[in-house]
Amino acid sequence: MIRVNANDPHAGQPTLTGGVPLEEARGAMVMLHGRGATAESILALAEVFGRPDFAYLAPAAAGNAWYPHSFLAPIDRNEPWLSSALAFVGRALEQALGAGLAPERLMLLGFSQGACLTLEYVAQHARRYGGVAGLTGGLIGPDGTPRDYRGSLAGTPVFIGSADPDPHIPRERVVHSAAVLERMGAEVTTRIYPGMGHTVNEDEVEHVRALMEDVLAR
Repeated sequence: MIRVNANDPHAGQPTLTGGVPLEEARGAMVMLHGRGATAESILALAEVFGRPDFAYLAPAAAGNAWYPHSFLAPIDRNEPWLSSALAFVGRALEQALGAGLAPERLMLLGFSQGACLTLEYVAQHARRYGGVAGLTGGLIGPDGTPRDYRGSLAGTPVFIGSADPDPHIPRERVVHSAAVLERMGAEVTTRIYPGMGHTVNEDEVEHVRALMEDVLAR
């Protein structure tokens, strides 16, 4: 049985790190794993990206899940796990900011449940980020959820990739999420991959590498 804080389930969970130390990094990426996966598994993508001068931070969800139900469920059904997860992402970003990195040098990346959390976080905390990658995900909440987020993403480059069909992420939610983030001022690239399956492909990896190169070029 997993013992967690009833009000803040992810409190006290570790954040794994990789790449160069934050104090030496020219860019940093917060990486959010999917349901049933681990921080170690998402951190392994750092080797695939193969970009120098980046630090990686991978928060570990309590029980290997950021929230208990589908991302399409009523939001209150996923509380307090969802709010706790969003706060955990914020702490990881603050860690990078505290090391002296500007927001424009910070990236967020997530896969599946982690991608949903990534996109929801940047919508709720709009600012200019170095880049955002939602690999098979969409904004959180049932159809009809108000998307009256405040603030501007101020030209933040966002990449969203997903399979069609995907067993967990409807294509319609992917397209809708991209439109919401564009309305908030992001520069969104969306790629739908017929028959890809619930995974990450090489084209997505190349898009993320390009975002990282842009950060390093600043």
